[in-house]
Amino acid sequence: MYYCPLPTIPYIAFMNLSQLLSFFLIASLLISCGKQAEDQTSDTKAFTGATIFDGTGSDPILNGVIVVRDGRIVSVGPAETTDIPDGAERLDLSGKWVIPGLINAHGHVGNVRGLGLGHYSAENIQRQLELYAKYGITTVVSLGDDRDQAESFRAANDTSAGRSFARLYIAGDVVNGATPEAATTVVDKNVSMGVDFIKIRVDDNLGQSAKMSPDIYRPVIDRAHAHGMKLAAHMYYLADAKDLLRSGADFIAHSVRDTNVDSEFISLMKEKGVCYCPTLTRDLSTFVYETRPDFFDDPFFLQEADTVVLRMLEEPERQAQIRNSVSAQTYKRALETALSNLKILADSGVTIAFGTDSGMPARFQGYFEHIEMEMMADAGMTPKQVLLSATRDAAQCLDLKDVGTLTKDFWADFVVLNADPLENIRNCRQIHGVWIGGKRLDY
Repeated sequence: MYYCPLPTIPYIAFMNLSQLLSFFLIASLLISCGKQAEDQTSDTKAFTGATIFDGTGSDPILNGVIVVRDGRIVSVGPAETTDIPDGAERLDLSGKWVIPGLINAHGHVGNVRGLGLGHYSAENIQRQLELYAKYGITTVVSLGDDRDQAESFRAANDTSAGRSFARLYIAGDVVNGATPEAATTVVDKNVSMGVDFIKIRVDDNLGQSAKMSPDIYRPVIDRAHAHGMKLAAHMYYLADAKDLLRSGADFIAHSVRDTNVDSEFISLMKEKGVCYCPTLTRDLSTFVYETRPDFFDDPFFLQEADTVVLRMLEEPERQAQIRNSVSAQTYKRALETALSNLKILADSGVTIAFGTDSGMPARFQGYFEHIEMEMMADAGMTPKQVLLSATRDAAQCLDLKDVGTLTKDFWADFVVLNADPLENIRNCRQIHGVWIGGKRLDY
């Protein structure tokens, strides 16, 4: 450690001219000494030569430079106009593309092992956040079933540079209750635990269960807002989505799947400034295992897949059960409606927030995010629209701090790719490396 000794200086009120000159000389030396100490302890890197998609909506920066100090971005720009500090470590990324770390605005973390629920632990949280990060998802919003063990992982509490796993935001328990009083008590409990959002579920599971009524979810929305919390709403039906918007819901956490959206819904979304999270792979997961999926042969998937889980999903009895499941086949048809609605909403200027609902059984974290992006492109969104949805827009929709774009003072969370994602969104699979807080993942 660099040490600057502090000299003994006479009290300034009793100094003569010679002593004053000495004082100011010593002060200047101390300032210089402090700067040397700062320079020696700071961690400055310059990433050079890549094409940079910064997530702001601007054109890509050719032959770009990203300067990072202590985990945060100092500057981003073309090489000819971006200063690189003396002594900075230079990392040549010529021929590569850089995008902001991807953000899953609707996932779940910590509760699943294999195909089973009920395994919530700090170890499982970290393992799954590491898994997301390996696939370039550097921030995850866990919308429900979060426990006390998640608190220390929250992005608000873990502000260190160079973390080795994705940043986490949580919603606590999904709010329910038979009365407004019971439901708002859950809101209060979540807030006291320390959460970032409140989540409700307004769905009858295709007619198989009772749906939360407006008499309950409206007080819940009001209570969430009284605590300064945004409220995310799980829903399925267009009519429910409209009433949730009128009641003050802040985030539509799934696709409308019973029918095509209409002009009234579009107007409500834009008037309220609410974002729409498609979670297309949520519905895909309900029926895709009726046969052996093609992605079971994909090396990008297999690098992290649990072969025991794959064998279970390939069991003929399980596949037959899914083929004969009324709900699975209903969700298969519903996915077509969801894809159509995504195209309508994106073309209408509604802000789309990327999210998958991964982290439940057979919804593979990290990999499903790449499937989701490809499905969004298949629905008619351009690669640029998809990338903005998964970076800037996801962050802005949920007020996530210092992530989502490669801009000054934001965290240096980014993915380096070997191919151009604006040409084909599948090129997001061509991962050269992932950096979180300026540190490259080494696993």
